[in-house]
Amino acid sequence: MARSSPERQERPARGKEREAPAARMRSTPGGGLPADLDRLIHERIRLGIVSALAANRSLTFNELKSLLKTTDGNLSVHARKLEDAAYVVCTKSFDGRTPKTEYRLTPAGRRALERYLDHMEALIRATRERER
Repeated sequence: MARSSPERQERPARGKEREAPAARMRSTPGGGLPADLDRLIHERIRLGIVSALAANRSLTFNELKSLLKTTDGNLSVHARKLEDAAYVVCTKSFDGRTPKTEYRLTPAGRRALERYLDHMEALIRATRERER
């Protein structure tokens, strides 16, 4: 049986307790570049999904799961967030009696990825220039 203590402190939910370092930065020295990365894409699994779909016309759920080496639940949650943001579209069908879930990158998703990559390239450039 678990003990409960009246002095137990509440902790923030996981993931809510601290901002990512890039999100805390307001600008880079010398460039004034805002560091407001697209947090929706910045997360590793979601960046993997969007990147994989940018390189392929479409991918099935199982192909993405294998490629990203993740679990069904993890992939499902992240794909749903991208779908809610209209970055990807999900098509469900059957191959015989087997359900088939296929994802495609939308034009909005492609633009968001391009903005994200441009931003990351600018941050890399600014960092390298500062090191000189």
